[in-house]
Amino acid sequence: MKILTTQIGGLLQRADSNNEETVEETARLLAQATIGEGRVIFVGFDEMEAVGVNALFAAEPFRGAVRYEEGMEFHSADRVWLFARSATDTRALELARMLAEKFIPFAVVASEKATEDNDLADLAYTYMAIGVMKGILPGEDLGSRIVQPHLLAALFLYEAVKMAYDEMVNEED
Repeated sequence: MKILTTQIGGLLQRADSNNEETVEETARLLAQATIGEGRVIFVGFDEMEAVGVNALFAAEPFRGAVRYEEGMEFHSADRVWLFARSATDTRALELARMLAEKFIPFAVVASEKATEDNDLADLAYTYMAIGVMKGILPGEDLGSRIVQPHLLAALFLYEAVKMAYDEMVNEED
């Protein structure tokens, strides 16, 4: 338990330091929808869908949040926040390309850093890397790794953005 706590603490500290500026930029991007006539549409793939569920049903819901549904129409005032375990997720890339073609600004949270080879990061208005590339603890088998807390790191970044977002949106009221 102590090793897990240490590793999770390190993961969250890295997520914080690697995304410090992007948290504020993402909050500003999403606030544009809420202050205007748009929606903040949460899209999550696989376990990352839980971030959108949290945004809608948490004790402190994300103001203006809407859950993505297949075939949903996007409007120019909308902003999209996309969560994927990996930047190579074909569903995430397909949606990102469609949003870019329609000039709908969107933010992304995924594992990989924003590099030249990261198409998802290249398409996104803002991109946050959670940094979970493999398990964070050694497994029982030699060389194996276990515990991949993609969702935990994504929820951490969500909460950081939400704090800045709430401050921006509440100033406009």
